[in-house]
Amino acid sequence: MTATIETATPADIADLRQLYYAVYGPHYPVALGTDPAEMSRLIADPHSLWLVARCPRTGGLAGSAAIRGEAGSRTGKLEGLAVHPDHRAAGLAGTLTEALCARMLDTGRLDSVYATVRTVSAGPQRVVSRNGFRPLGVLPNAVALNSRESLALYARHSAGVLDRRLPVPEVPAPLAPLLRTVERSLGISYAATEATAPLPAPAEPTAAPLEMIEAPAFVRRRFRERFPDAAQWFYPLHTPNVLLMPDDGRFEVYAYLNRTGGYCALVAAHPGPADAAAWLEPITRTLTRAGAGYVEALLPLSQHGLLSACLAQGFIPSALYPAMRPEGDGFTDYVVMTRTTEQIDFRGLAVDEPLQPYLDAYVSTWASTYLPTLEVAP
Repeated sequence: MTATIETATPADIADLRQLYYAVYGPHYPVALGTDPAEMSRLIADPHSLWLVARCPRTGGLAGSAAIRGEAGSRTGKLEGLAVHPDHRAAGLAGTLTEALCARMLDTGRLDSVYATVRTVSAGPQRVVSRNGFRPLGVLPNAVALNSRESLALYARHSAGVLDRRLPVPEVPAPLAPLLRTVERSLGISYAATEATAPLPAPAEPTAAPLEMIEAPAFVRRRFRERFPDAAQWFYPLHTPNVLLMPDDGRFEVYAYLNRTGGYCALVAAHPGPADAAAWLEPITRTLTRAGAGYVEALLPLSQHGLLSACLAQGFIPSALYPAMRPEGDGFTDYVVMTRTTEQIDFRGLAVDEPLQPYLDAYVSTWASTYLPTLEVAP
């Protein structure tokens, strides 16, 4: 079947919801395929692009995919890639992905596009790989669908972007396996980056209540007031919906919590992330009680102190996104630090060959973090 590729319109929303239900069932945790208001906003967003594949015989929707962007950001996210079960094996997933990248990435509108890909089968990994995306890491227990699933992070860059990465003098030693994996996978070098001992853990805070405010409209307004410049956010393309702070108001942590999917992304902290570094344990504990079995933070690779603080609280370097953000004439590398409070079960993973080294690096770092070093008495 040769499908017709078109830009999605508001008239497609009902059919799109049926498409995502046919592909994912009732447990799809993303508003893009379930919330008509959010779908209307994305279709109208001038910084994003949503394409559909239409069956020429029936006019029905055979597939869908979007690249979400935002004002002031040069990074996009490939989302909602779905092909109806009746139209699989026709190459529609690749056709949609390539059409999106041609319009958003190859034209220079974006510097890079990333995707989080399911690992229940190797098919989704191969689809993005065939369209120029390369693996950057594994995110264990990242989302709850029918069960707790791990995702893989992939990205595709515009020509020349990776050559303009800013140098990083040193990183905490536990990041070394991930850096070596990225070097071999992407053909870039961290030879000038020294792996040094992590900094000592910040002093634990004195006992004080930590409040979580769940008022999405208020959180969004306050967030925009605190961070008018998107360069201060940890995580682009995530709008926070919860605010965490101690009762004395010494800092504010903004996060996006998805209870349906059971995950949370730490987006930003005010006055700065260093002010909340000592509170990572109570922050994570509070989010876990709120339903987040998985918490992640996206931090610059150059921030040795922040990375050390995350490592001290059991966060694992799970993925490395080179040249993620422009900074002056160059680009900054970022690390995805993750922590899961649920048991990790990799037995159901289907890992394509290019992704396997990232899984090995994660397991190595996890083991050195959580398994005790046994000493044999003489």
